[in-house]
Amino acid sequence: MPERSGPGFRRRVGPPSRRARVALLTLGVLAVLFLLFVMFAGFWTDWLWFRSVRYSSVFTTQLWTKIGLFAVFGLLMAVIVGFNVWLAHRLRPPLSAMSVEQQSLDRYRAGLAPFKRWALIGVSLVIGLVAGAAASGQWRTWLMWTNATSFGEKDAQFGMDVSFYAFDLPFYEFVLGFAFSAVIVSLLTSALVHYLYGGLRLQGPGRRASAGAQGHLAVLLGVFVLLKAVAYWLDRYALAVKTGSYKGVSGWTGLRYVDANAFLPAKTILFFVAIICAVLFFLTPIRRTWAPALIGLGLMVLSAVLIGGLYPAIVQQFQVKPNEQAKETPYIQKNIDATRQAYGIADAQTTQYSPQGSTSADALKPDAQTIADIRLLDPNIVSPTFQSLEQQRNYYAFPSTLDVDRYGTGTGKQDTVIGLRELDLNGVQRNWINDHFKYTHGYGAVVAKGNQVDDRGQPVFTESGLPATGTLGDYQQRIYYGEKTTTYSIVGGSNKEIDYTDPKTGQNAEYTYSGDSGVSLDNPITRAAYAVRFAEPQILYAGAITDGAKVIYNRTPKERVEKVAPWLSIDADPYPVVQDGRVVWVLDGYTTSDGYPFSSKTTLGTATKDSLTNQRGELLAVANQVNYIRNSVKATVDAYTGEVKLYQWDEKDPVLKTWMKAFPGTVEPKADIPQTLLPHLRYPQDMFKVQRDLLGQYHVTDANSFFNGSDIWQVPVDPTSDTKQVQPPYYVTVRMPDTNAASFSLTSTFVPNQRPNLAAFMAVDADPGDDYGKIRILKMTGDSGAPGPGLVQSKFNSRQEVASQITLLKSGGDSELEYGNLLTLPVGNGLLNVEPVYVRGRGAKYPTLQKVLAVYGDDNVAFENTLEDALKKVFAGAAPATTPTAPSTPGTGGTPTSPATPTPTGPGTPAPGGTISPELQKALADAEKAYNDGQTAFKNGDWAAYGNAQKALGDALKAADAARGGGPAPTPAATPTGSGSPSPTP
Repeated sequence: MPERSGPGFRRRVGPPSRRARVALLTLGVLAVLFLLFVMFAGFWTDWLWFRSVRYSSVFTTQLWTKIGLFAVFGLLMAVIVGFNVWLAHRLRPPLSAMSVEQQSLDRYRAGLAPFKRWALIGVSLVIGLVAGAAASGQWRTWLMWTNATSFGEKDAQFGMDVSFYAFDLPFYEFVLGFAFSAVIVSLLTSALVHYLYGGLRLQGPGRRASAGAQGHLAVLLGVFVLLKAVAYWLDRYALAVKTGSYKGVSGWTGLRYVDANAFLPAKTILFFVAIICAVLFFLTPIRRTWAPALIGLGLMVLSAVLIGGLYPAIVQQFQVKPNEQAKETPYIQKNIDATRQAYGIADAQTTQYSPQGSTSADALKPDAQTIADIRLLDPNIVSPTFQSLEQQRNYYAFPSTLDVDRYGTGTGKQDTVIGLRELDLNGVQRNWINDHFKYTHGYGAVVAKGNQVDDRGQPVFTESGLPATGTLGDYQQRIYYGEKTTTYSIVGGSNKEIDYTDPKTGQNAEYTYSGDSGVSLDNPITRAAYAVRFAEPQILYAGAITDGAKVIYNRTPKERVEKVAPWLSIDADPYPVVQDGRVVWVLDGYTTSDGYPFSSKTTLGTATKDSLTNQRGELLAVANQVNYIRNSVKATVDAYTGEVKLYQWDEKDPVLKTWMKAFPGTVEPKADIPQTLLPHLRYPQDMFKVQRDLLGQYHVTDANSFFNGSDIWQVPVDPTSDTKQVQPPYYVTVRMPDTNAASFSLTSTFVPNQRPNLAAFMAVDADPGDDYGKIRILKMTGDSGAPGPGLVQSKFNSRQEVASQITLLKSGGDSELEYGNLLTLPVGNGLLNVEPVYVRGRGAKYPTLQKVLAVYGDDNVAFENTLEDALKKVFAGAAPATTPTAPSTPGTGGTPTSPATPTPTGPGTPAPGGTISPELQKALADAEKAYNDGQTAFKNGDWAAYGNAQKALGDALKAADAARGGGPAPTPAATPTGSGSPSPTP
């Protein structure tokens, strides 16, 4: 019979067929299995990666800690809630005692009756799962509490060790928060069950709660109030790490007068009030009345308002405000002392400095090395130059910001600009094979002298070419791990990767990776897991993956270190070092805390941001607020193997010691740092930026001066950048006025609040050694009038002769000027500012250095083709003294004596009239030659040559000292110095 349709007729729809049910069930099972495999793939590939880098203990420690916290706190929450729900049901009144309102819920009780047990288990498990997941996120808090190390320092209010606030208090607060959650959830679920089963009613005459419900809920409320008492007690200690805003410090931390004299007593009183109130709730089941407990609760709330709110406001208004400075000064001093200690600036040395407007030859002599090593090559500008001259192949590239390091020893030690030729897949035809099998690595380091350019304004390379050759010798040049390497590669097996195109044959030089990095893909399950991880099904069946093939990923140095040391904050600027035939990335790791009492907090992302942030990429941390920081770890990542090494750098840091207990064997002792790597380590930039940010206000160590706020410094805006961000710090070789020799340092300047003149110059010794990390601040005297960077730039641009030359350089708008780093250096009892000027011609791919701007004092401004010419102009009249006098023994500070033939004395040296050893004779001859070379260079204004001669003189004096067996340093040929001027010091 034909099927009828149309209005009034509907097709009968029956249950789905057996085949459809089987299909739906199969699809459901497959979907669940796929989701489970995705979860497994993430877990399995993480485990394989940690095992491949030999940090599997980090993975297992995190995993078992999270599982333990999840299980314990999840189970605890489930049991607490489940017990209270069961108890509420057990205490239900008989049906006969229910009111009409309660009897109307019969249908709900009847519907729930067959599933009561499963409902109880289900609700408890869901709540337990949520609580367990939240607790597992507290694995850091747990590990720090269980492995806490004493700071050996006590807070200024309660006399507790700092470790209590850093490690213990956060855990106690977590446990207290968990307990509150358990009680609140139990209270809500129990009240619901009591209402559903007649223990509570909302309408009608008589008692609103049965005796069972009343007793149960009263005990829960009593526990809640008791927990509140514990919270009041812990709040007393939390005042020491309470954060607010005061005197322009947005992260001001610690007690003030009103906290110590109003809030602290109030918290103590409220603690006892809460205990009494809790006892009244516990007595409610016995007294069968809510009245005493509710009165007690009302009194507690009233006390919290009056004692905890109104009373402190009265104290603030009538005691503090009329005499705020006297009241707050002791607490300000506690904040100053704690902040300076917590950020490692307590030992910062501040000296008054009155820069002179002119100088002399005698004043310039001690700063010869500073002048010789003035960096002309700005690592933030010359990356396009490296790219154009040394890219060699389209699939290589350099970072947008290069790095500054030191290479060589003795007289050959040179500040250099270094960059690695890293892989850039944008330069190849993109497909899966090219991206992941053929083009897998960069090749070679390129190094240039920091203080020189050639006659075309281009870098003077000391290591260049492909393969790279130069002063670095033989080393593994392939860069498999780098800042620009963000994709995975499959290497090894029979895979032939492309090194580079041989310029002689025009053929691709091929290579098969032989390092021990990566995860083997021989296992089909592993291949499937990585196919899911990278969302690339070809990994499952690609014939290019042969036996022995491995996948390498997580290839940027920063993410590798962050993954193996998740408790560290990593500096945003890793830098490469060539040592022992390898290229390694060096990274600085910081341990931080937000629990240092009285120490003001800072936001790391704000403190470390400067005009180069966008070029360098990442910030140290975007929103982390801390009030304690230490550069506790130096980390390395091998650019070929990806091997990660963590070395203990700060051997006193209790936070690092705590993490070393939690993750034993992951951090190697400081003594294991390779001796060839040690000279390349440096003071980290992000640490320095955090410290200078704090020193803007906390250079003031007197509480009264701090209160007045009349001496606040700011980091100046970078006048060479359009970002309106602050000036970055610069690595330079500089001699501070209170030292004998120049050293590799990290420097910055300050200007007064809202004013453009210079307030201070800050430098920290960046070379590993006895003075490493020593902060020195030259505070300008009030009448100095020294210009800040903005004013210096204005002096450059406002000079007519400079402006006209700039116009010529721009060639009517066809060329573009780029200002390099504006360096401020204390030289010759004054301040020298130097800025290289680069010109990028129309259509040019890279800038070249064409001019050097220099200013010394107020009126000495130069805009010349070379640094030497600029310095001759600004140091006009500063000629070397002509009266020769012998220098005092270096480092003694003695008065110069009359010249004489070098007369060695001391142990192991011949008596007068005896013979001198050949080694000593050579050393003395070298010293005399170095001295003569230095004098010639000084007269010619060749500061680079003079600096090298001074280095050679220092090395010769040391060699002579060693040849004599350690006696006093010999006196070399006479060195012309002025009266009272210091002699060159090795």
